[in-house]
Amino acid sequence: MAKVLTPIEARVLGTLMEKARTVPDSYPLSINALVLGCNQKSSRDPLMDVSDDDARQAIESLKAQSLVFEGSSSRVPRFEHNFQRGAGVSEPQAVVIGLLMLRGPQTAAELRISGERWYKFVDTAAVEAVLQALQQRGQLCLRRFVKCPGGAGGRLRLRGGRHRRVGAAIRHFKRQVQRGQHADPRRQRARQARPVGSDGSDVRGGGGRGRPTGQRSAY
Repeated sequence: MAKVLTPIEARVLGTLMEKARTVPDSYPLSINALVLGCNQKSSRDPLMDVSDDDARQAIESLKAQSLVFEGSSSRVPRFEHNFQRGAGVSEPQAVVIGLLMLRGPQTAAELRISGERWYKFVDTAAVEAVLQALQQRGQLCLRRFVKCPGGAGGRLRLRGGRHRRVGAAIRHFKRQVQRGQHADPRRQRARQARPVGSDGSDVRGGGGRGRPTGQRSAY
């Protein structure tokens, strides 16, 4: 069964996954270090303002899901993730999911670049293979959206989340459909099923009056 995380839980978990790989000497993290990592301005999209209480509540929820646990070797409580075991994913798969949780929708090429300190992917094709495996799992899977203009591939995001760049990409696609730059399957099916007279107009009820097939309705 797929695990569904709140935005703050995803930020807390992603931050722990990042720091375990990029600053291992400072890991596990205290609550103060964790909050600082959640709210940092770089490598975060969207920016967030997570409080200590927010982080603690997220940790308790993540602990209940076996995704985070508290270390016992320090007087100050410190926390570390258990994502790979808890979610049952490989190291490359965990890296991709962590990057998406922290940085939002990205192409495979962007994931390879942004994850250089996390994991060394051989090439973009290796990232694509990980994405395909995650999509086939049906757990913590990814959804492919329309290709961005000029981009090498579709941006991907974690299922269940929202992101302004994805919304902008979808709105762009709708505008292209209205301009006729992309075929809309719904319109194609409607045209195929629509009876057309010898003059090219619709043949409908109400006196046989219709609208020329070339005229588009509002999307």
